[in-house]
Amino acid sequence: MAEIRHTQLKSLKDFYALMAASRQVRYEAVGTILGGGKVDEDAIASLRNVLDSLEAVPEENGKRILSLDGSRDIELEMGYEIDETRKDIFYLEEGEDTFLDLLSDLHPGFDEQVAAGKELLAGLDLNCLVTDRDGTINNYCARYLTSIQSIWNSVFLSRFCLNKVQRPVILTSAPLDGLIEISVNPEGKIYYAASKGRECLDFEGRTRRLPISASKQEAIDLLNSRLTSLLLQPEYEKFSLIGSGLQFKFGQSTVARQDIGKSIDEAESKAFLATLTGLTEELDPDGVNFRMEDTGLDVEIILTIDAGDGLKDFDKGDGVKYLNDELGLEMFRGPHLICGDTGSDVPMLEAALEVAPDTRAIYVTEKEDLAKKVSGLTSNALIVSQPDMLVAIMGTL
Repeated sequence: MAEIRHTQLKSLKDFYALMAASRQVRYEAVGTILGGGKVDEDAIASLRNVLDSLEAVPEENGKRILSLDGSRDIELEMGYEIDETRKDIFYLEEGEDTFLDLLSDLHPGFDEQVAAGKELLAGLDLNCLVTDRDGTINNYCARYLTSIQSIWNSVFLSRFCLNKVQRPVILTSAPLDGLIEISVNPEGKIYYAASKGRECLDFEGRTRRLPISASKQEAIDLLNSRLTSLLLQPEYEKFSLIGSGLQFKFGQSTVARQDIGKSIDEAESKAFLATLTGLTEELDPDGVNFRMEDTGLDVEIILTIDAGDGLKDFDKGDGVKYLNDELGLEMFRGPHLICGDTGSDVPMLEAALEVAPDTRAIYVTEKEDLAKKVSGLTSNALIVSQPDMLVAIMGTL
């Protein structure tokens, strides 16, 4: 069993190293629990050392302060890392029933929404689960690479996938490499699809990718080179350190302009958006290679594809169709469960409903327009307000 000692975190590098170490402890704990064993005290002690190390970081105005490079400091939101570690310790020490009581105390409407989800899925053996990650089955974190999946989350999700789903798929906009590094589910049991489904890791550990033409690859390589140079400039460096940072995906590049903690002044964030728009227009004046999508937190610059009647950006619906063919998901056989939390996740549901009308949907949102859109696509839809609710539905079926 991996062991973590109490660490004095001084730099951003220390913080990233600590969270990476916690991934191994959590991965081993999940394997033990799913195998019917009991996690030993050493693992719990390691998690306590993680928590103590995080909580010992100096705090000013609600933000933790660490050194960026030995001469400059950076303000960090560490809510996710601290909260999920606390939850894991409680889960391991108090047991599952008491842990569910804790979630009920944390989230108003928890019991009612979990009961509604269990009713929606009662008695079903699902062919496919296709779900987004962040904001859907995982709480949002201010940085992608420190959003290590918690033990309880993985146990609940993995148990559902192993017992209720033939072909589970986590489909995210993030790059494939980063997705594996923050997940602690058992290997070879869940398909990991990244870059909106352009690339995936199958059960045998093989990486599969949707081919990109040479001209399109050249265009995005040039874009990535320019983005790298841009974020090396002192006035823009901060955007590589917040939220999603700078991510080069397969057929898409993502740049953070804000994080969930609102670390960036809004005027500065919008000015950076304008800079990215200008750069994209400079490289693609005729709009034949790229489409831009602004989530308010991230700016996604996506390679276009031929839609038959013109060009469009590659969306998660296209990803579902590619994965269905590439992995042999047999999505004409329902029922399926589709889960998401933003408008960019709606095409997944639309793609599934095209071939399997008995598809179910659970979306995590408090936005009325998204809830209305999802509910308008199928009567077999449920809206819940927190990722913890969706994972609890899965874990208690």
